[in-house]
Amino acid sequence: MLNAFLWGLLATSSLILGGIIALKYSFGNKILGIIMAFGAGTLISAVSYELIFDSLKLAKGTGFPGFGFFSGALVFFFSDKLIEKLGARSHMDIGASHESSLAIPMLLGIILDGIPESIVIGLGIFEGGKISMVMLVAVFISNLPEAIAGTTGMKAGGWKNNRIIMLWVFISLVCAVSTIAGYSLFSSASDHWLSFIKAFAGGAIMMVLANSMIPESYEHGGKLTGIFTVVGFFISVSMVILENF
Repeated sequence: MLNAFLWGLLATSSLILGGIIALKYSFGNKILGIIMAFGAGTLISAVSYELIFDSLKLAKGTGFPGFGFFSGALVFFFSDKLIEKLGARSHMDIGASHESSLAIPMLLGIILDGIPESIVIGLGIFEGGKISMVMLVAVFISNLPEAIAGTTGMKAGGWKNNRIIMLWVFISLVCAVSTIAGYSLFSSASDHWLSFIKAFAGGAIMMVLANSMIPESYEHGGKLTGIFTVVGFFISVSMVILENF
C-alpha cells in the first residue's frame, strides 16, 4: 500500500514541480500549448494500450469494456459541467486569471482530472506487482502544463507563492491517496469489473483530452500541436513496446 502511495505521489509530483517552475520562470502561451500537446499524445497512447486494450483482454466477449468506457466519459462530462457552474470553467486554461474566490471549484476541477489516472496506477501495481512506466510517464508529463498554466493564472489573480505551492501539494496528496484506492479497494474485484474500472478511467481521460487539453493546446500551440501530439504518442507507444517485448 505504501508502495502504491509513493508511486502515485511520484506521478503527481509534476504538479508541484510545474508550480515551482512557473513561479520562477515565465513561459509563453505557445510553449505551454506545445507541452500540453505532447502530454495529450502520451495520454492517448496510455488510454489505448494500457487501459482499453487491457480492458478488452480482461473481459473479452462481454459488454463491460464498452459500458465502462461510456460510463467514465459521461460521469466526467456531467461532473465537469457541475464544477463549471461553480465557476471553474477555466481551471486548465492557459493564461486565465484564477481569482481567490474560485479556489474551491478550481481545486475540484483539477482533482477530477487527476483521480482516474491515479486509480489506474494503483490498479496496475495490484495486478502485476509493478508500475506501468507508460502510465506513470504519461501522467507526469500531462500534469506539467496544467500546473504551469494554473500557477500562471493564480499569480495573475493575486495568489501568494506559498499558497500556490501548498495547493499543488494538497492536490498531489489527494491523487496519491487515490492510487491507494486503486490498489486496495478493487483487490477482490473480478476480471470483468477490473475491465470496467480500466475502461471507465479510459473514458474519463478521453473526455479530459477532448474537452480540455487538445482544444487548449491547439488554441495556443497552433499547427505545431499536431506534430507534438504525434511525437508524444510515438514515444509512449515505444515505451509500451520496450516494456512488453
